[in-house]
Amino acid sequence: MPALHKTSPLVLIVEDEWIVRDCTAAQLEEAGCDVLEAADAEAALRQFQANAHVTTLFTDINMPGPIDGLSLAHKIAVMRPAVQLILTSGRAAPAPSEMPPGGQFLPKPYDYNRLTSLIRFPPRA
Repeated sequence: MPALHKTSPLVLIVEDEWIVRDCTAAQLEEAGCDVLEAADAEAALRQFQANAHVTTLFTDINMPGPIDGLSLAHKIAVMRPAVQLILTSGRAAPAPSEMPPGGQFLPKPYDYNRLTSLIRFPPRA
């Protein structure tokens, strides 16, 4: 379990390719984020429900299993509307009408600096 800091966003990364997930987690931790990881949407839902401090969901859209990243983001938006939603894919971007409210799309391959710039960091005290 990551150490929680008032000034650190807690990002739940959902990515089925472990090397992409691992590299993204390392980059976000270096940028000052706390990170949780999940390999699919079902695992992500369990992580999300177990941790009320998640501030950002960063999910791949195309994943194996019964729930894809787009459906996951819609579920999270209903469960906790304040959670920031960032979706990614190496395929075509979803239509604006398919995106959850407030969701942002970052195409793959993404630049880690661009990803970090999208994440909302709480103001420092």
